[in-house]
Amino acid sequence: MVAPAFEYVAADSYDEAVRLLAEGGDDAKLLAGGQSLMPLLNLRLARPELLIDINPADDRQPSLADGTLRLPALTRHRVLIEHDLVRRHCPLLAEAVRHVGNVRVRNRGTLGGSLAHADPTSEIGSCALATGAHVVVRGPHGDRKVPASELFVSYWTTTLAESEIITDVLIPVSRPRQGWSFHEMVRRTSDFAVVAVAALVELDERSDTIAGTRVALAGVGDRVMLAGQELLEGLAGGSGAEASIDAAAGRIADSVDPPADVHASGDYRRRLTRVLTARALGGAYARASRGAA
Repeated sequence: MVAPAFEYVAADSYDEAVRLLAEGGDDAKLLAGGQSLMPLLNLRLARPELLIDINPADDRQPSLADGTLRLPALTRHRVLIEHDLVRRHCPLLAEAVRHVGNVRVRNRGTLGGSLAHADPTSEIGSCALATGAHVVVRGPHGDRKVPASELFVSYWTTTLAESEIITDVLIPVSRPRQGWSFHEMVRRTSDFAVVAVAALVELDERSDTIAGTRVALAGVGDRVMLAGQELLEGLAGGSGAEASIDAAAGRIADSVDPPADVHASGDYRRRLTRVLTARALGGAYARASRGAA
């Protein structure tokens, strides 16, 4: 199938794109990488009258300032994998993006587009949650900063207003005593994740005991989600023992109610959550320990 007819406009700036979105209302859509939008158009699941191409609006590269990695929303997945600043200061994201789609998707897909699409199986969305990222959003009234934890609402739904655009993603840089790990299960290479887990573990400044942990999950609900800190309390002050990690993974798995579909049952997804969370926590603790040493 081919896409329905639409008017095409290339926006030279985010401000112009915001104005066009406001004028177009429900009949306007943004085009960035197009890896999610174009299939929807070709299947006639989306029928915008106006397509606003924001690729000319921004050509910035990733940058670093004041302990924060700033990633422009139009950063391609391939750049996230290859760019030295991302690999050094947010290795979790650089690794997770390797699992996104295939090489064609990674060459065109964008960071901001993935977050705005709000796929509940998103590797990038889970990393944004695990790292405590914020998104910078531009609308008719200027910019605002939104924690990633407040961005996702439900299936393919965010808290963005109709005329708002993600322009940047801000990620705290990885610290020396912080370890990370990402694991996912897919039926076939390049498929959407059945379950994915991103984990960060930070050690105490003076010992190898755990000071803080964050675990983000994908594929277990209507959106990517953070595991509640109360489920991870048993790890704080511990030495990353296998028993304590398994117990935390079990609590997290018991807390989710995954959907069943043609790819997997809810019980299978819950089991995967437990197994992958234990692996991710163990891997993150091991990396943190090596960094501390």
